[in-house]
Amino acid sequence: MPNPVLPIIEARVSTRHYDPARTLTDADIEALVSQATRAPSAYNFQNWRFVAVRSPAGRQRLKAAAHGQQQVLDAAVTFIVCGTLRAHETLARALQPAVDAGVLPATLAADWVVQATREHAMNPGLQRDEAVRSASLAAMTLMLAAQGAGLASGAMAGFDAEGVVQAFGLSDNEVPVMLVTVGYPLQARAARQKPRRPVAEVIAFA
Repeated sequence: MPNPVLPIIEARVSTRHYDPARTLTDADIEALVSQATRAPSAYNFQNWRFVAVRSPAGRQRLKAAAHGQQQVLDAAVTFIVCGTLRAHETLARALQPAVDAGVLPATLAADWVVQATREHAMNPGLQRDEAVRSASLAAMTLMLAAQGAGLASGAMAGFDAEGVVQAFGLSDNEVPVMLVTVGYPLQARAARQKPRRPVAEVIAFA
């Protein structure tokens, strides 16, 4: 059976060089974030937040925190993908739309809140691990959404996290996990995805 997602996965490459003259609208950016929030998260925490950096002043602040990397200035937008801590405290509100839609029984939602609170409330390490997992899944989903929309993207881990927190006024509840640049490549995409290690080297059956 044909898999329509495969061409998107197989064509995606990380991009560093963008056409600075080409921009994205608010609606374009919001559509990408909407798709990114389809990523999975434990208990459906949805413990993420996206800061879309595109203003000249914002780009300069982010470039300084990203060790001077030029793609932050040239991409149409750079997302600061944050994971949020203490997600158990807002879980009931996060689950309510699913309850209202009849997707999640109210009793099960209440059980999830109790269980998540028991596991996470006194465990800041688990909170941070979960924030990083959720933000990473959202970042990958964002990049696949960009690829499907005919845009280029690139994930960036090379940045000063504390510098980003200070420059963009992030709260102590927000962990900047990754930067994701999105825009139009400077030249027609000729780059090919780098070959990956053989599956036999990275899989084990148990």
